Amino acid sequence: MKKIKLCLSSLTAVLLAGCASAPSVPSGAEIDKLTTDIVRASFRDQGLVKIDRLVQDETSRACSAADVAGKPLDEATAKAIQNINLKSIKWPSDGVFVGDYKEGEKIAQSGRGLTWTDEAGQASGGNCYNCHQIDKKEISYGTIGPSLYNYGKTRGIKDLNNPKAKVMIEFTWGKIWNSKAYNACSNMPRAGHMGILNEDQVRHIVALLVDPKSPVNQ
Repeated sequence: MKKIKLCLSSLTAVLLAGCASAPSVPSGAEIDKLTTDIVRASFRDQGLVKIDRLVQDETSRACSAADVAGKPLDEATAKAIQNINLKSIKWPSDGVFVGDYKEGEKIAQSGRGLTWTDEAGQASGGNCYNCHQIDKKEISYGTIGPSLYNYGKTRGIKDLNNPKAKVMIEFTWGKIWNSKAYNACSNMPRAGHMGILNEDQVRHIVALLVDPKSPVNQ
């Protein structure tokens, strides 16, 4: 019996020593830093693509955290993020919101740009068909976003100079420029805000969506 007690005492001492010497569990902040370091070490600058693309702003950080937590942002945080992004929208410098819908169609169809093989300053495409149906003739399109077919027609835009139409046209510009101004964690890229599209390109895509003559509204 004494031998059994002695063995149990020895085993307990070994277990306690093992627990005392076991490595501590890293904190959430330490895990985040380690993850960031690993990701940064896995990429490099090449051509016009720089690793600073990995740096998240306040909006991206909040939405990423919500994704990890598996729940949407609380209403107050979402509203604050939308306000920040609304203030960042650059409205047309010349006051012209609507461009050429034919040019807008070309931009919407193109997904080219911002890769390491592209040249700095080269115009990028909008890649709109990757997420939306726009033209009823299109047989292949994404469904992450809603269909935009008849976008202007269903919103009653018959005259681009009508005051009511101008409100919707301005909203359309803002949504393309910075989608998160209206939906804090929208999956839609912040095309203008992030430099994906320039002012003229946004103007043409607005035309594609709202011009009554555009194939979108036929």
